Amino acid sequence: MGGMSDSPAPLADPHLVFDAAEGRRDLVILGSTGSIGTQAIDLVLRNPDRFRVTALSAAGGRVALLAEQARQLKVRTVAVAAPDAVPALREALRERYGAGEPLPEILAGPDAATQLAGSDCHTVLNGITGSIGLAPTLAALEAGRTLALANKESLIVGGPLVKAVAKPGQIIPVDSEHAALFQALAAGTRADVRKLVVTASGGPFRGRTKSELANVTREQALAHPTWAMGPVITINSATLVNKGLEVIEAHLLYDIPFDRIEVVVHPQSYVHSMVEFTDGSTLAQATPPDMRGPIAIGLGWPERVPDAAPAFDWSKASTWEFFPLDNDAFPSVGLARHVGTLGGTAPAVFNAANEECVDAFLAGQLPFNGIMDTVTAVVAEHGTPPTGTSLTVADVLEAETWARARARELSAKATAEARA
Repeated sequence: MGGMSDSPAPLADPHLVFDAAEGRRDLVILGSTGSIGTQAIDLVLRNPDRFRVTALSAAGGRVALLAEQARQLKVRTVAVAAPDAVPALREALRERYGAGEPLPEILAGPDAATQLAGSDCHTVLNGITGSIGLAPTLAALEAGRTLALANKESLIVGGPLVKAVAKPGQIIPVDSEHAALFQALAAGTRADVRKLVVTASGGPFRGRTKSELANVTREQALAHPTWAMGPVITINSATLVNKGLEVIEAHLLYDIPFDRIEVVVHPQSYVHSMVEFTDGSTLAQATPPDMRGPIAIGLGWPERVPDAAPAFDWSKASTWEFFPLDNDAFPSVGLARHVGTLGGTAPAVFNAANEECVDAFLAGQLPFNGIMDTVTAVVAEHGTPPTGTSLTVADVLEAETWARARARELSAKATAEARA
């Protein structure tokens, strides 16, 4: 097993449960108005005997929804990243709360979610999108909270930082793929694992060649065949960048080498990932596509939440297909393995450049294939990070700032050349 037993303990281990609690768990939900947050709140409202939400955070673009969530859950504190959203939020809260009923405390600013992440609770669900989730992830871990992690970017860009503060069993993954691996890994010891198999739906462009992807539209890229997600994650699924990020995340969570993490295309999205063991057996975790299942694992483990998500009707015939990944049409997974192997600030550069390129594509300023072409160019310019030094938050932020600026420059150049 290549010395697996001597390597560091994995960040996510189903055999170890950090600070398991009996009775109702107090939760803080970060990114409450997004896809993960709204589904988590649905789960909480259906299980008031298991969970209580004490605080919510959101970016600030959907204050009416945030105010309604606060009222439904009777939270103590709400936070918004945008200070200019506070007046509208306060008004929305007044409209929903009864006369004389105290309003929740309001926090505002870029550090508000981080402040909540360290507040008094059992579990923090980090459902923020993007690398801005790194500071809240670190704050939750440093405060000793169980972290239900849906914000994969914070682990990817700050892997060594997260690993330095996380205690064994403190992180429970919420991504459907990593929740699947987490559950399958419970069936054996770490030394029994031969391979992790991460499944990909293939997105809306499965089967297309690279040349056939050249002129796909924003609307086509946003039409995911099986999952309803936010625009950034949906585009990442179309380019398979999301799958590349998940490969890096699996490596960091479970301490499995990159050459033993495989990606396979599974269009139905029923099997969320698999673990192959040394005896030749493979365990697959399967449910209909619904994120409430993985969210329930993140919030309730080691207990399961009854009826968290739909189950299969095994009386009906169905077909499950698996295909190899087309690395030529979708080079993102290979590039992610490369930056993951480089380590240091390389994953942060990859992620930040991609976020800028996705924004440019959504704005009509970059063709679909231009996303990965530009990210590849930025990663190449960044080169090999220095070794033998400890990564800091400042290093990550500096690398991200450079990568974003360079990605914008290259995107603008590509747009100008296309119009010339």
